[in-house]
Amino acid sequence: MTTRLLFIRHGETTLSAEDRFAGRTDVPLSDRGKEQARALGVRLGQEKLAAIYASPLGRTMETATLVAKAHGLTPIPEPGLREIDHGRWEQLTRAEVETKYADEYTAWEQDPFTFAPEGGESGLAVTARALPALRKIVMHHGGATVALVSHKATIRLVLASLLGIDARGYRDHLDLSPASLSILDFKDPVRARLMLYNDTSHYANWPRRAENRLSKW
Repeated sequence: MTTRLLFIRHGETTLSAEDRFAGRTDVPLSDRGKEQARALGVRLGQEKLAAIYASPLGRTMETATLVAKAHGLTPIPEPGLREIDHGRWEQLTRAEVETKYADEYTAWEQDPFTFAPEGGESGLAVTARALPALRKIVMHHGGATVALVSHKATIRLVLASLLGIDARGYRDHLDLSPASLSILDFKDPVRARLMLYNDTSHYANWPRRAENRLSKW
C-alpha cells in the first residue's frame, strides 16, 4: 500500500524575488505568487487528496488555501514544515550578508548542513524537526494522497535525507522553484521513491536557470 505525498513549495513572494533571506520572516505571497498557487490548484483539482498540511507561516498557509479550495479542505498547520531560520541574516539580500557577515557566509557556503548563522538554524536542525513530522503524516494517512506545503530549504533537506543525498551539498544539487510540485511515494514511513521533482509546468513552459544561485564551492 503506497502513500503519496505531494510536496509543494509556496508561491513567489516579494522577498524571494529579490533574493532575500526570509526563513522565519512572515511575508505574504506576491500577486505572481498567488497566480502560481491558483494554477497549481487547477492542476491538482482532480486529485483525491485526503488532507493538506502546511507550515504555519503566512505564505505557505495562503498557498495551501488556494490549492485546497477545489477539494473543500482546510489546511492543517504543521510547525515541523516551517522554513529554516536564518537568524540575523533575515530579510537581508545575499550580497548584503556576504559583505556584512563574510566569515559566516563563507562557512555556510562550505557546509550549510551543520553550520548555522548567529541566532539561526542549521540544515541538520531543520531535518531533525521535519522528518518526524513527515513520518507522523505518512503513518496517519496510509495508502492515501496528501499535500504538504513547505519551503525551499526544508523540502530539499527532507528529500536529501530520504534519498541518501549528501545534505552538505543540497543547495548546489537541488533547486526548487516557487509553487513547484514534487512527488514522493512511500512504501512505508522510511522508504520513499521520488516520482516527480520541481515541476512548474502548470505556470512555466521551461525550467529556470540556476544563474547566480549556486555556491562558490
